[in-house]
Amino acid sequence: MSDPATRDYTLNQTMLRVRDPDASIRFYAEILGMTLLQRLDFEEMRFSLFFLAFLRDGESVPDDPAERARFVFTRETTLELTHNWGTESDPGFAGYHHGNAEPRGFGHLGVSVPDVEAACARFETLGVTFVKRPQDGRMKGIAFIADPDGYWIEILSPNGMAATVAAQAEREAAE
Repeated sequence: MSDPATRDYTLNQTMLRVRDPDASIRFYAEILGMTLLQRLDFEEMRFSLFFLAFLRDGESVPDDPAERARFVFTRETTLELTHNWGTESDPGFAGYHHGNAEPRGFGHLGVSVPDVEAACARFETLGVTFVKRPQDGRMKGIAFIADPDGYWIEILSPNGMAATVAAQAEREAAE
């Protein structure tokens, strides 16, 4: 049972640092279908924040700045992209660690889609970088793609995951 004091807490955002915000926003908007909700520039500290999310049918981003901020910071599962100015044109910039190589850390984002195969066929036509295709490896039916900075995005379907969990439960019951 959760503490009543935390009843209205929400996991609002996950932040990724990006080298080139234009490429990253294009990827998350055009490839994955997210909407840019808000951009905040911090000139004195030389960085910008970009907040993206999936909008549902009939949902729209408020025009009023205060209402927009309330909309952005009360919703669940917003992606915050942080751009430190100058990294996009710095030839000495080594990039950000995506967490899936040593030393391990951050792993991936997960995006649910109705049909993993159809989503991956579309990603293929758009030239998306695959880390794992649905038929590869031991875990079938899921894919991993990479964004412009090399962060991994797991592509999964609720029905596929339900079938996997049901099969695992059956195996455990048989043991």
